Amino acid sequence: MYLWLIYSARFASLPPITRNVSLAKVVEEAERQAGGANSGRSASHFVAAAVEVFHIHRDLQMGQGLWRVARNQQLQQQYSEQCFLQRDRERGRRVGPPLAEPLQQRRTPQCQVPGADISHLLRVRRGKEEQGFIDLEMLPPELSITILSYLNATDLCLASCVWQDLGNDEYLWQGLCKSTWGHCSIYNRRLPSGFSYRKLYMELDEGSLTFNANPQEGISYFMSRGILVDHPKEIAKFIFYTRMLNWKMLRIYLDERRDVLDELVTLHNFSNQFLPNALRDFFRHIHAPEERGEYLETLITKFSHRFCACNPTLVQEVGLSPDAVYVLCYSLILLSIDLTSPHVKNKMSKREFIRNTRRAAQNISEDFVGHLYDNIYLIGHVAA
Repeated sequence: MYLWLIYSARFASLPPITRNVSLAKVVEEAERQAGGANSGRSASHFVAAAVEVFHIHRDLQMGQGLWRVARNQQLQQQYSEQCFLQRDRERGRRVGPPLAEPLQQRRTPQCQVPGADISHLLRVRRGKEEQGFIDLEMLPPELSITILSYLNATDLCLASCVWQDLGNDEYLWQGLCKSTWGHCSIYNRRLPSGFSYRKLYMELDEGSLTFNANPQEGISYFMSRGILVDHPKEIAKFIFYTRMLNWKMLRIYLDERRDVLDELVTLHNFSNQFLPNALRDFFRHIHAPEERGEYLETLITKFSHRFCACNPTLVQEVGLSPDAVYVLCYSLILLSIDLTSPHVKNKMSKREFIRNTRRAAQNISEDFVGHLYDNIYLIGHVAA
């Protein structure tokens, strides 16, 4: 079922992670390849291949973090040298070995950072036959966990083939779950004994892929695993804080579940936001349909009421109302299309926009409408 990447004739091949294949299935296949009795590849060869792939990803994704650690250690060593010289001058006598010895040999053990010399580990490489890498088990646990926290779930699974205890750390998988799926009902419940965030990540990834194929089945999958509670507000929070859901499928689901859409709108806070910026933020979470229709009118209507509820002072000072905001939103959408579409040769001028908009919303001042035009002209489409 899976295509295999061959990195070297000496190493076993590994399954690539794609958006169409869930991480749980790939990990299951990888473990089967590593320990299967009928497999031609030995477990040691599989681990070697995992090390090779992890080595490449680590150089790309974690190199900056490792070099930052090495640089911090160098700065601390320089500071210890300055402290040593300052104490020497204050006491008026030499402390430690003779001056002829290098200063690096006279450093006291208290000035050294516990654990291995990171800068030395970064410089030392084995031959191409050995394909050496930095052994994280040689480092302090806090530093090893910090380094692995830069990895995504795919690379962390590969790292667990080499450093099983570090790669399966619950702290790392909990961070991956909550950074990808910001809200789940299971986060707020008392977790049962034997609970694993690594397993939860696999289930969340599987459910998201199921949602992107069939929204109803995806939500049912989350509920059957106890990840979500069947309540509109909980589902709305899950959608609001998740970025892995396909926007087309999400639009289909929200069009069918208007109760979830209502809760999703109330999660937005448009206080002290300029109207075009608030509309962009709204369409960033709830994508606008490609064509004008009943669903777009529903979205703009709900946005208009929510914007006025979040800005009562602006409503009084400018004279905005839900109906006026509704008109202005349509004007902004039409203006965005006019200014950004390459098919429109004669672009609408600022004077024309003010005149056309004030015909529909007479209570709005010319200055306010002019600022709306400037925002679209400088920043761009409100529903891009």
